[in-house]
Amino acid sequence: MNFTWLEDFLALAATGNFSRAAEQRHSSQPAFSRRIRALETWLGVALVDRSSQPARLTEAGDWFRAIAEDLVARAARLPGEARQVAQASSTTLRIASTHALSFTFLPRWLLGLESTLRLGPVELTSDVLERCEAQMQQGSVHFVLGHAHPTLRSALDTGDYLSARIGQDRLVAVSQPLPGGQPRHRLDAPSTAGLAVLAYTEESGLGRIVRAVLGPRLEALPTQIAFTAHLASVLRSMALDGRGAAWLPHTLVQDDLAAGRLVAAGLDHWDIDLEIRLYRPSNLASRAAQEAWQLAIASAVPRKD
Repeated sequence: MNFTWLEDFLALAATGNFSRAAEQRHSSQPAFSRRIRALETWLGVALVDRSSQPARLTEAGDWFRAIAEDLVARAARLPGEARQVAQASSTTLRIASTHALSFTFLPRWLLGLESTLRLGPVELTSDVLERCEAQMQQGSVHFVLGHAHPTLRSALDTGDYLSARIGQDRLVAVSQPLPGGQPRHRLDAPSTAGLAVLAYTEESGLGRIVRAVLGPRLEALPTQIAFTAHLASVLRSMALDGRGAAWLPHTLVQDDLAAGRLVAAGLDHWDIDLEIRLYRPSNLASRAAQEAWQLAIASAVPRKD
């Protein structure tokens, strides 16, 4: 039996019309009809009553329709199930992480895991949060690591995924200092020309958080967008050059603040407390990933009230 025959038969069962079903299957009607005949010959029974318009399934056709639907559905699941079987024995951990956490939090977190668990190879993809989420939805990675805020739902905050709060961070408003140490770009006293803001793009996870938490307050200020980028590291470079004020993860700029290369652009009420969250699929097949997850949740950070 040719598997294509099953899909042809289901198209005919749905339409009741040989011409329309053949068109849906991108086939000529004679070739389509021959394949339906071949399926009937293989089964040894007539599946379609051709004497009526539209064509109707015979009793055997009704019985076989449910079987064909099940076979097609099971075949569609096979590639994913095969990957899960292969992943179960793989020792490689596949992680998608936002850029900022890839070279601040992630190395220390992996080092902590390795103090208890012998990790195999780690395959890291560093990208903006939106594309990290897409990789998990496509089944390409075991974990997604990203910043989160309790008031903002992620695309992975559904029943198909689990998450743990494995760290904490803070978005701090920073600016290049003037010679006297005051911020060049001040949130609490913007210039008449408007506060120069270094902003995140729409697909940036940190940008989502800034807009959700501080949007109305920022709209009340005279501001001008001086520069826009996906990456916190790029905005950091612009802030160090004095281009404007930026909201950057404390983990990224703590050395700059300590050395005086950057200073707070406003009072603490302009800062945003963040969670560092690890996401995984609810049906995690890899044993290596399961072991890493158990260690991660054992050291999870309780959420602040």
